[in-house]
This record gives sequence, C-alpha cells and structure tokens, in this order.
Amino acid sequence: MRRDGYVARWQDREYQASPDGDDIRLYQHEPGAGFTQVRPGRHLRIVPAAEVDELTYIRTTCTWQGQPFIVLGEHDGWLRVEYTGGRWPVAEAMGLEAFDYGVYQGWAPAAEVRDLRELRV
Repeated sequence: MRRDGYVARWQDREYQASPDGDDIRLYQHEPGAGFTQVRPGRHLRIVPAAEVDELTYIRTTCTWQGQPFIVLGEHDGWLRVEYTGGRWPVAEAMGLEAFDYGVYQGWAPAAEVRDLRELRV
C-alpha cells in the first residue's frame, strides 16, 4: 500500500495515525489489546501524544508520463495521483480532473508509474 498520511511510532511499532489535540489516534488492521474495532479491518486506540516516540507525515511521490505526482491511494492496479508540477496546460493535456483550484488528480496505471518513493515530511 502506498502511504499518504500521518504515522506514529509507539511502543516500538509504527501505526497509521491521526493527531487529535493532546492525543494521537492509532489505527491497525487487526484486533489488539486496547484497540476498539471501528469497522471491519480498522481498529483504533487513543494514546496521549506524550507517549508517542515519533509522529511524522509520509507522502509517496512518483513520476507518470514524465511529470511529478503524489500518490493518494491505489485500487486494482491503478494509483490515484495528484499532479504537483503546477502547470495547468500539462494537467489538461494529460486528461486530469480539476479536483479544486490548481489541484489536478487522476488514475494512473500502476505499471506506468516510475520513481515511487516515500518521503517523511
């Protein structure tokens, strides 16, 4: 799975995370001590931020058709990507959707995507 979001290191393990004031919400797929199922395959535990060893944001970047993107998600061999090149004519020529002002997204075949890497920001 390509990652785009917060991760926290707590008790020597990394979790998907979400900051919530003085607390951090930790998520995992499987049941565990202190975790509550919020939906099938998603379990939550809230811990004080002071107990978390590290909280960082991970962004997956790539190139597609020679242009820079971030990866937002994936599904059935496709990646949901957001163009970061900032050039409207390029986004339009690639057939990307205008998601918001200056924000262009689309689905790229995973096999066509190059230079996948995770950045901690």
